[in-house]
Amino acid sequence: MRYLCLIYDAESKWTTMTPAETGAFMGEYGAFTENVKASGHYIGGNPLKPTSTATTVRVRSGKISTTDGPFAETKEQLGGYYLIEAKDLNDAIQVAARIPSARIGSIEVRPIMEMPHP
Repeated sequence: MRYLCLIYDAESKWTTMTPAETGAFMGEYGAFTENVKASGHYIGGNPLKPTSTATTVRVRSGKISTTDGPFAETKEQLGGYYLIEAKDLNDAIQVAARIPSARIGSIEVRPIMEMPHP
């Protein structure tokens, strides 16, 4: 059985951290990643770009609507994750609009942050 561990954190914390603190924190992530790879648990993962890059998609009465960013006022909980390949944001929105939960909930579309590999 596979699990996706979605990491929730206050983005505002990153703006108050010194470069040394940020480096140390990212070093902890690097160590964790190497450890989880060595243990055989790692399948894959990526950091997400900030919530300001997100688009929320809804379909009501067959009409697609989008909202910039996550819909903070919602009482919906994250229940799943699809990783898709799309040519651009509009293409990704069209794919997200076909996910069944778009009709009764919402789908957040967020670009993956590409990280340089050493």
